[in-house]
Amino acid sequence: MKTALLIAVLLLAVALWALWTPDLDRATLERQYLQSPGDMVQVLDQRLHVRESGPQDAPAVLLIHGFGASLHTWEPWAQTLSQHLRVLRLDLPGSGLSPPDVGNDYSDTRSIALITALLDARGLQKVSLLGHSIGGRIAWTLAATAPQRVDKLVLLAPDGFASPGFEYGKPAQVPAAMGLMRWIAPRWLLRMNLEPGYFQAQALSEDKLSRYHDLMRAPGARAALLARWQQTTLREPQPLLQQIQAATLLVWGREDAMIPFSNAADYQQGIARNTLLALDSMGHLAMEENPQQALPGVLQFLTGKRGE
Repeated sequence: MKTALLIAVLLLAVALWALWTPDLDRATLERQYLQSPGDMVQVLDQRLHVRESGPQDAPAVLLIHGFGASLHTWEPWAQTLSQHLRVLRLDLPGSGLSPPDVGNDYSDTRSIALITALLDARGLQKVSLLGHSIGGRIAWTLAATAPQRVDKLVLLAPDGFASPGFEYGKPAQVPAAMGLMRWIAPRWLLRMNLEPGYFQAQALSEDKLSRYHDLMRAPGARAALLARWQQTTLREPQPLLQQIQAATLLVWGREDAMIPFSNAADYQQGIARNTLLALDSMGHLAMEENPQQALPGVLQFLTGKRGE
């Protein structure tokens, strides 16, 4: 009996050792994913990774990534948009190369304060916003609460309406087992969690998977990811959506398995000036799965010019 117990303990220890996923050091990550040292900037009390491209005198657009992502998710779109617009991208605190929030505050209010301060620092009083998933929620909340700061609004599969695990006015329900991701996050497990974001699983290339896996192993990133999830408290969207004055383009994959396409109707009901761009055979991560499918429509909405 004691021998069997010892074997079981040893097998468990081996399994945990095999699954253990340590952090990567920041210097290594910056060598691979930081384009320029000047992209690490101080905004209020927080260091942020911010990348800017395009003509300085052109109208500006700020791109806000979704949960667990980084500014790199926008790369194909940013390259084209930068030919016509001043494009800013940032890693939210605890995402990508931005260190965890100094006050462990991952609320939308905090994100909006940082974004507003960043725009002020760049001399931008009014910009267009393009947000994906939770980045979409942050974008439309900013457009609703500070309409004078937002020119046009592009929402790519935005978050904001209640879903399983989320109720209005209550913190998100995070399964206790998710806490293990601080130490256990093997590449194959990450693939299983990312694949539902694409309608065609093969769109998740090895390079994309490596980027997601590397950046989630930045020091403190996994704890920050959990904290952002735990601190999410949704507000009933319709009263806020009705305050949005900016012309809004809703972009949504019909096969989105993470935030269903049917939610688009709720946003159309709330936002006065809206247009829906529905994407056939497309999942949650349209800007990565098939960047060219939606990009011409997004470019035309933002600039009046249609891309090739």
